[in-house]
Amino acid sequence: MLEHLESVVTGLLIAMMVALAIASVGLALIWRSVRRLNVPTEAGFFATMHHVPLLLMVLLDLLDFGLDIFAAPVSWVILDRLGLRALRNKAALEALLPFTQTVPTFTLAWLAARLLNLRDDRVTQIIEGEAVEALRRLDEGGKPGLPHALA
Repeated sequence: MLEHLESVVTGLLIAMMVALAIASVGLALIWRSVRRLNVPTEAGFFATMHHVPLLLMVLLDLLDFGLDIFAAPVSWVILDRLGLRALRNKAALEALLPFTQTVPTFTLAWLAARLLNLRDDRVTQIIEGEAVEALRRLDEGGKPGLPHALA
């Protein structure tokens, strides 16, 4: 039983080291091209996702997996230096959440932004629409209920 646990931990550590090496080399190789992106300074999370390449998101997910919770400050500095400030808070938060390192959240967010055509203004409209609906129900004397996005 102990030998099995040792082999699992060893395999996980090796996978983390490989992920960290790939992320480091990959980020070094695409650094200059990502710095040249013209992302508007006022762009939010989903708008920024429409400007960045998928490879950057995959590399950030690998970095998060390789460094575990220590990826938060590293991701923050990397995204700040790349001028992608709209992604900093999400990267730090995701890196600090336990058990999310194995889920490629940035890659999934990039795919969702592209495939579902998510934009910051559309997300804001959905949230505001749900809030208006909840207030309308409350005015009618009913319970506001959960918004569809949370139900």
